[in-house]
Amino acid sequence: MSRSSRAVLAASALLSAATVVAVHVQQRRERERLHSGVLRDLERQNQKKENIRLLEEQIALTKQLVEERDKALMEKGSQQS
Repeated sequence: MSRSSRAVLAASALLSAATVVAVHVQQRRERERLHSGVLRDLERQNQKKENIRLLEEQIALTKQLVEERDKALMEKGSQQS
């Protein structure tokens, strides 16, 4: 084999190896990115559940406050009569 053919063979082998390594690195990054997306989705779902729970709690407290206010107004009205 001549020097030039050896150099071409070495360069093509090196380029092929670099391509394989690059593809594996890219696949690993993609897999990590997808996994982090799943974790973000789970966190978003948990946050949504917490927000709904807080909203329901706020609605119950508002209803209780309105009932207490109405009761106080009725007592005040019956005392004035």
